[in-house]
Amino acid sequence: MHLRALEPDDLEFLYALENDPDIWGVSDTLAPVSRHALREYLEHATADFYVVRQLRLVITTEIGSPAVGVIDLFDYDPLHQRAGVGITILAAERRHGYARQALALLQHHARNVLRLHQIYATVGADNSASLKLFRAAGFRRVGTRYGWLRTAQGWADAVEWQCLLHSPTTIEELA
Repeated sequence: MHLRALEPDDLEFLYALENDPDIWGVSDTLAPVSRHALREYLEHATADFYVVRQLRLVITTEIGSPAVGVIDLFDYDPLHQRAGVGITILAAERRHGYARQALALLQHHARNVLRLHQIYATVGADNSASLKLFRAAGFRRVGTRYGWLRTAQGWADAVEWQCLLHSPTTIEELA
């Protein structure tokens, strides 16, 4: 598994990913994204994490192989040294363990390179695969937000997850 920076060649991959209506509910998107907007995004995607307060990395199975997904750090808070985590795997590439491996790599990067104190995630209560993923990755379930996410079927609950990266306590002690 490998995480890499976005490249201009990722335009068509991002276009397919961002325009998949099946993931709009988890990505706070309501409309398709144009190639022009994605080109503009790619031009600025290499900006400093500490300046733009977000980082998007492409997930590949090995160096030079096609992208299978993306993993993001967003809403970076420099005072509290925390950021949100988002992950999307192409539909055809799911259930191969790529999300689990990519999340482990991101946790290592957030802890050892970015020196974050914690990362967190908001997951739809009906998204059993993501709930299982964050639990297995050592995140602690810290709450539920009721009626938090607007979906095509109405309002859905969201589960909040937190992972302390520099904690002297173990996950077992927090449970």
